[in-house]
Amino acid sequence: MNVEIEIDNGSGFCFGVTTAIRKAEEELAQDGQLYCLGDIVHNGMEMERLHRQGLITIDHEQFNQLHNAKVLLRAHGEPPETYEIAQRNNIEIVDATCPVVLALQGRIKRQYVGNPNGQIVIFGKNGHAEVLGLVGQTHGHAIVVENLEDVKRKVDFERDITLFSQTTKNLDEYRLIISYIQDHLNPQATFKNYDTICRQVANRMPHIADFAAHHDAILFVSGRKSSNGHALFSRCLAVNPNSHHIESKEEIDYEWFKDARTIGICGATSTPKWLMEQCRDAILNH
Repeated sequence: MNVEIEIDNGSGFCFGVTTAIRKAEEELAQDGQLYCLGDIVHNGMEMERLHRQGLITIDHEQFNQLHNAKVLLRAHGEPPETYEIAQRNNIEIVDATCPVVLALQGRIKRQYVGNPNGQIVIFGKNGHAEVLGLVGQTHGHAIVVENLEDVKRKVDFERDITLFSQTTKNLDEYRLIISYIQDHLNPQATFKNYDTICRQVANRMPHIADFAAHHDAILFVSGRKSSNGHALFSRCLAVNPNSHHIESKEEIDYEWFKDARTIGICGATSTPKWLMEQCRDAILNH
């Protein structure tokens, strides 16, 4: 195709995912096999590549039954009970928890121990791996809110509130929640909030909007399971209606680009660069 294609240099693995994959590859090069608790990254193509190298993905139920093995904990982090099970079952942990997530876990744990009667509220996605790890620091007592409606329904404005956020959430939404709590809290209660959103991820939202606006068509490459991918693609679509979400080059419909002079290829924090390059080459060779 006679078209100009640009791969977004701000897309691709974040620091935490890069580190987790590097650790997995180092272990696999040494032993030829490694267990990973949950998908190391929400991208099917990258998972297949690592599986071919000997990575075995297991769930928590399988982890509980495992003994005398080596298991990698991915960037999302895990609750304390995972480490307790590992100790009981003689499992060697390769800990690839993102340093940003690790620091947040520590903050939440200290706050819970320091004020057991207060409410710890976490702005995050229910059931998300990172959020499960964060809630685990409070023995399951933290209140998870996904939006403003959850805040209105679940939070007691008569009692002390400490608010945290999952590292990959939207900064503007988080600020709205902070503002609402400040406006509705009993003056006798205290409110503390911590900005725990990872800037490397948060900054991608305005960046990707700018990138999408500068091209005739956008090819957004990411796994369907990636919540970060869904959020970033929605932003692309809002700016450029000729945006298309695919998982692999096989899903490309070349009719999308028939009137395009420039195509932008971008992706999520879980999208490998090699996958975006594969899609670029497929278009150029069509």
